[in-house]
Amino acid sequence: MTIRVMLVDDQVLLRTGFRMVLAAQPDMEVVAEAGDGVEALQELRTTEVDVVLMDVRMPKLDGVETTRRICADTDPPKVLILTTFDLDEYAFSGLKAGASGFMLKDVPPAELLAAIRSVHSGDAVVAPSTTRRLLDRFAPMLPGTQQPQHKELERLTEREREVMVLVAQGLSNGEIAARLVLSEATVKTHVGRILTKLGLRDRVQVVVLAYETGLVRAGGHG
Repeated sequence: MTIRVMLVDDQVLLRTGFRMVLAAQPDMEVVAEAGDGVEALQELRTTEVDVVLMDVRMPKLDGVETTRRICADTDPPKVLILTTFDLDEYAFSGLKAGASGFMLKDVPPAELLAAIRSVHSGDAVVAPSTTRRLLDRFAPMLPGTQQPQHKELERLTEREREVMVLVAQGLSNGEIAARLVLSEATVKTHVGRILTKLGLRDRVQVVVLAYETGLVRAGGHG
């Protein structure tokens, strides 16, 4: 299956570089490009796209608001935020807006390609540990951090809550399996149920919700 990618960045040179990298892949095709958010939304009305590589700082409509509008649609493409600075507040806002992850613009090509494939397959591309550091820094901005719990979490079993806390602390499925003495397949099943019960798309959103609800606190554990 060919992954249909749209490049959204106001720097033509950067888009050209990304397009050359993607064009060399047998399973990827750049089907659209845009220089700002307004143009991106127009393109998406007429073009089938699987993954959007989204710059954050653009004229007319920035990447965060564009991401929010894209993710509000039914069955939207996955959005991968591209940012110049690690732990940037724009990346944080992008995750809150519904992006499946963020990458630095100077990421090695192999990592970018792996990230696109990962997002396309439904996984979060950002390591949860990176997301956790990001949230540790910006958690005071979260509206729900004053509430120690959240009604949504009542849908989870005790074991699912345990798994959710460990996901939010940045552990992989393998690490969670070792911690809880479970098989990795069982952990994957638990993560899948957490996503379904809470209406979340990926692990990044699990981490964000864990912080919003106070299940995990900034700079600490749940």
